[in-house]
Order: sequence, then C-alpha cells, then structure tokens
Amino acid sequence: MAMRSKSEACCILWMLVALCCFAAARTASAEGRIDDHLQLNGGFGSVSEDGQILSLLLNHSSGSGFKSKDTYMYARANLQIKLAPNNSAGTVTAFYFMSVGAWDIHDEIDMEFLGNSTGEPYTLHTNIYVNGTGRKVEQFRLWFDPTADFHTYSIVWTYRHILMLVDGTPIREFRNHANRDVLYPSKQPMRLFGSLWNTDDWATQGGRVKTDWSAAPFIAWFRNYTATTSSSDGYGYYDQEMDGAARKKMKEARAKYMIYTYCADTTRSPTPPECSMP
Repeated sequence: MAMRSKSEACCILWMLVALCCFAAARTASAEGRIDDHLQLNGGFGSVSEDGQILSLLLNHSSGSGFKSKDTYMYARANLQIKLAPNNSAGTVTAFYFMSVGAWDIHDEIDMEFLGNSTGEPYTLHTNIYVNGTGRKVEQFRLWFDPTADFHTYSIVWTYRHILMLVDGTPIREFRNHANRDVLYPSKQPMRLFGSLWNTDDWATQGGRVKTDWSAAPFIAWFRNYTATTSSSDGYGYYDQEMDGAARKKMKEARAKYMIYTYCADTTRSPTPPECSMP
C-alpha cells in the first residue's frame, strides 16, 4: 500500500477525532441544518452528518473559519459554542460581526475566547471597531467551564446600541452616541463570522505563553445559530432598551467577572468620551 503524506495522515486523524466528538456532542435535531445559514470559509472545518454541529480545527498548518451566507444591517445573532478543552494557550476562538467592505474602514463587533494553560480559565475578549478604529476592549472571566458543554453567546447590534450576552446575561453595552461625535457602526452591512486560529504572539498572557502543538488538533464546536434582523428605525422587538432587571444583572456580572475595560485604562489619554456617557 502506498505511503500517505504527513498532511493526508493529519487530515485522516482529524476526521476520526471529529467523528468521535460529533457523536459525543450530538443533540436532538433542530429545524434545518446549520450550513443552511453558515458556510465554511477555509481551513479544516466540517459539519456533522445530521447538519446540527459545525466544527473548526486548528493544527500547525492551518486554522479554520466560517461566515454567514447573509449580510445584515442590524441583527441579533445567537450561537452555542463549546470551546477546545485542556491546554488551549495561544489559540483564539472567535464569534463576530464584520463589514464586507474595505479593510481600512471596516466595522467589527467581536467576542473572542483567548485560550489558556490547562486548568486556567478562558478569557472572553470583546472589542468594537468603527471605520477601521478599535481599541474599545473589555475582557471577562467566564463563570463556568466553556469547554465542558455548549453555552449561548449573543451579539445584539441595533440602531440604538450593541449588547453582548452570555447565556442570556448581558455583560456589555455600547450605546449609539453618534449624535455626540462617538463613532458607531451604522453605515455598513456585516456578516457573522467564526474562526479558530493561532495568535500566540498576544492571546495568552500577552504572548508569554505559546501554543503547545503537541496538544493539537484543537477543535471548537458550534450549533443552534440564529440571526434575527433588527429594524432600521430602531423600534423592533430586539431594539428595545434593557429593563431594570436586565441592567441589574449586567451591573452584577461586570462587577464580578470583568477584568479589564478600556474606560479605566490610565495609560490612555484622554479618556474616550463615551466612557462618561450614560
């Protein structure tokens, strides 16, 4: 029998690993398939036979990604994600809206999960870019093990505000203060993207901890994607303001789990104006 190349052997190994993981992660079928709405966008991604779970793989040669088939001008996206277990240092799993135009003026709304050494928690890194400008980072420690089961992550992007939620708990709000000269993503349609890739130059402890390739392949799983288009006038169901109970939950979550906010970074001068706006 002919010898297989190293890359062919790696792909076969990954397919066997993915089949085992699909069997372990499989749940009751939802209506339709996940690839009815999301398409693989490079790397070693795969969709389970029943169409309910999409997986992304990272090995030494390549990461993986997907994108939504539709573009949105304001929407709420929900996605259940199960992150790569064990030593994931150096890796980043991401779930984000991003505009489809020129990169130097792109808009982006990020939820990124920064891997860590075995036994240490993932960091949820959030950021917002408008017209090519970001540096609106807030980071959180999750209050559960995101590798043990699927959890629901949501990005709500409306005319009024951006909300980020974890299992229905709001953790971050960025309001539209464009009328007060604060940049806000309101001019470019976006797609929903997901990816798993190596960024050990910065992802874990500022790049001090590198990816352990002996632990590869790293695999993250995604299921139950929904996207609900928001209204352009800001008066749809998902455009409503948070009520008092939701604001209390967000305040408590931020007090317990937020580990960094650009608004409190004393190395920045001046303080961004939106940080003092209600």
